[in-house]
Amino acid sequence: MANKLPNILFLGIDSLRADHMSAYGYHRLTTPHIDRFAQGATLFERHYSPHIPTTSGYSNMLTGMDVFSTQVVALAHKGPLRPEIRTLPEMLRDAGYTSTCIGFTHNAASRGFDKYLEFDAGWKTWDQGRMPKAQNLNEVAIPELERLAQGDQPFLLFLRHMDPHTPYLPPAPFERMFYHGNETDPNNDSLDKVMAFEPFRDYIASWLPPGCTDAEYAIAQYDGEVAYMDAAIQTLFTAVERLGIADDTIIVVTSDHGETLNDHDCYFDHHGLYDPTLVIPLIIRWPGKIPAGRRIKGITRQYDTTPTLLDLIGVKPEGVQFDGQSLLPMIDGTVASQKPEIYLTECTWMRKHGWRTPEWKLIVALEPDFHYKPPVELYNLLEDPTEYNNLADSEPEVVAFLRARMEAWIEKRKAETGLPNPIDTQGAWWSGTHGPFSSSDEAYHTMHIGDPGQAQRLQARNKQ
Repeated sequence: MANKLPNILFLGIDSLRADHMSAYGYHRLTTPHIDRFAQGATLFERHYSPHIPTTSGYSNMLTGMDVFSTQVVALAHKGPLRPEIRTLPEMLRDAGYTSTCIGFTHNAASRGFDKYLEFDAGWKTWDQGRMPKAQNLNEVAIPELERLAQGDQPFLLFLRHMDPHTPYLPPAPFERMFYHGNETDPNNDSLDKVMAFEPFRDYIASWLPPGCTDAEYAIAQYDGEVAYMDAAIQTLFTAVERLGIADDTIIVVTSDHGETLNDHDCYFDHHGLYDPTLVIPLIIRWPGKIPAGRRIKGITRQYDTTPTLLDLIGVKPEGVQFDGQSLLPMIDGTVASQKPEIYLTECTWMRKHGWRTPEWKLIVALEPDFHYKPPVELYNLLEDPTEYNNLADSEPEVVAFLRARMEAWIEKRKAETGLPNPIDTQGAWWSGTHGPFSSSDEAYHTMHIGDPGQAQRLQARNKQ
């Protein structure tokens, strides 16, 4: 094994926000197994998914490129990934790797794997019962891991975990692990606003218990999904040890984006450019090669992941100029942080972009949204880290300064790539054939998720 390149076990955990992991300081013990895994790994504390949602997030993660290079920015992205862009499995193939992807055939960034497998990823209603999504994944992943481990080639095994993505239906005992109240208390009105929000209420009601009134119950179900996923992932960690490949396998734990839960009235989804959606985990383990127990405080970005892995194994793809950067200089302490200013986009249920610095966040709507939010939002992240005090009207000079920096960055990237900003060219960016919305009323009465089946179809809209 001395001359063999390391294997890569890559866990992409959908909708996992870092601040609901005990590994990242959450008050509930949601990730005890990942916590222990992190003791032998390097953990990045401020890792950002700049381009929401899933479609763009995984495209950034698996190419090392931003949205200007990939031209993938919208949930309902149409067509394949640009042929000029190479994916991680394609670049690894040139270095002698074989690759398998499980549960990820409906995304532009899934191109290039040697083998594709599926698993039952959920999308049930309350009446249909609890969903062992992560166990279903394990039942497919463990035999494939065993097959790959017996081969002569180094391998990339990419797993797309669908816990804790909605519907939040963790199996017992995780559904009551963090909640011991009465979820149907008639005196509790914390879900009233959620159930009055017509675009989402039918979908959310489909996976909550009948008569549920408590928003904390829904949050506890999300946390239960995280804890269940964590327990199932330990099975994978154990399999790696049992197969005798732990020292020869890089394991990556990360996510495509976070989750808003009940924050900012975004109602148990992953849209909006607020930090609960942007801040995700990144933990990398390779015994003897990656420092154990190290926590990196500097800023890192999702499109740094692929350059880091390739740098770590010493593979330099010919002709590829990444937008992201290797994080090895941060790991060895020679660099403190990546660039602290980040361009943000969201093209899920709202079409917005923004600019984040360590002190400020600017969010600019490119068309009216269905939450009736103001067209410009400005938050002082040092004084208001939860982003509830919009200073756009009282700090016009800061708005102008940040907008100028954002627009200069956009023009720079357009010039460098020779391509437009894709958030300006998406057309029917959310689904169907509807163009830009002219009012919040129009958006509110047009966009709707009725049931888990429709939600699943929206996720798979860009299937090739």
